[in-house]
Amino acid sequence: MLSIGIASTGVLTFAYFAVASHVLGRERAQYSKIDVLWSVMFVIISVIYRPIEQLLSRTIADRRARGLARQRLRVPMAIQGAFALVFLAVALPAHHTLAHGVFHSTTLYWILVVGVIAYAASYFARGWLAGHKYFALYGGLVFMESASRFAFALAAAVGISHGQSAIAIGIAAAPFVSLVVVPAAFASRAQRAGRTPPVGDAALEGPAAEGIEEAASDLSIRRGGRFAISVSGIQLAEQTLLNAAVLTVYATSTKASLPGTVFDLLLITRAPLQLFQAIQTSLLPHLAGLEATAGGAAFARAIRITIAAIAVFSLATALGLVAVGPSVMQHVFGYNYPYGRLGLAVVAVGMGLHLSAGTLNQAALARGQAGRAAALWLTAAALFVVWMLLGPIGDQVRRTEVGYAGAAGLLALGLALLYRRGSPTASASAT
Repeated sequence: MLSIGIASTGVLTFAYFAVASHVLGRERAQYSKIDVLWSVMFVIISVIYRPIEQLLSRTIADRRARGLARQRLRVPMAIQGAFALVFLAVALPAHHTLAHGVFHSTTLYWILVVGVIAYAASYFARGWLAGHKYFALYGGLVFMESASRFAFALAAAVGISHGQSAIAIGIAAAPFVSLVVVPAAFASRAQRAGRTPPVGDAALEGPAAEGIEEAASDLSIRRGGRFAISVSGIQLAEQTLLNAAVLTVYATSTKASLPGTVFDLLLITRAPLQLFQAIQTSLLPHLAGLEATAGGAAFARAIRITIAAIAVFSLATALGLVAVGPSVMQHVFGYNYPYGRLGLAVVAVGMGLHLSAGTLNQAALARGQAGRAAALWLTAAALFVVWMLLGPIGDQVRRTEVGYAGAAGLLALGLALLYRRGSPTASASAT
């Protein structure tokens, strides 16, 4: 169910931008503004909210593997709330700059603000669902998000609504709609409540319970904060790999349609990344449980199988793009840009390396190596930005193709070497 939900999300996300491109075909610059809005928003929410999703998922799974069913959510909620307040503290004073200097639209600015705040609840729910392994409900959440967003583009396509704002508002509405699955999650939780509590929880009911709870809280505050900061760095780097090309082209190109063209090119990566979130989302709590129970052989087997599947998928994608890529891109997005077959294949190879890096990253998080993983991600992202700004290849689309694949390759190599170093001590890996 998780795979179906997230696979549908990838397809519907691709469809949202394809329909938007056709609807705004005569106003290509307006379509590019929606691309920029999406890029900016998902850089922000991935950096400030995805770490809490990962923290909740890993911590809940680790505690459940150790027989501790009670979860302490105050620290993750406090970190999430602090991140949201920091965003507002930056975004509200920057109203004029963002509305008039970046989006050239007050409506798009408020879509950004409302959408970012709404995603705080959506990502918190994702982490809670993943940690408890409610993967069907997780899949339902992301499916409802993408389906509702696509509905706004479809409404514009059939004439129910019109224009850039009518399509873009779906980006802010989607996280609200996705939360319809939360009541079902609490219903499942209530069904478990009547069962016998795990042995670990019984240890927290005696005279020493207060001291144990204080120790657990202190552990979460110290290490949970470090984990969240490290994952914020990882998410910033990943979003940089996905969006830096769009933003640098938007800032430097005199051709208004070119950022949209680069964005469409990187949808080759975005859609599979959403698809493989199904594997990565279930992989982190699974690996965290294996690490807690010393399942080394099973841990390595999960990584091998995942990377082998990614290799097959990326090779098939590259071959398909060599065969029919340019014509498919032009037909889907309704814009006659001369994409090159080899360039599209290079992006597909980069996508495979990116997905492999994501898998190895989950292993690093499960082993308590978030800080080292973050350093590798940030280095790769910085090199990619330098590459895009220095412009060693004059054609910005070709520059994106080569730079993205190269950065993804360096990242995958670094994380592979980190993985081969093995797990740190158990005390260092506990969260």
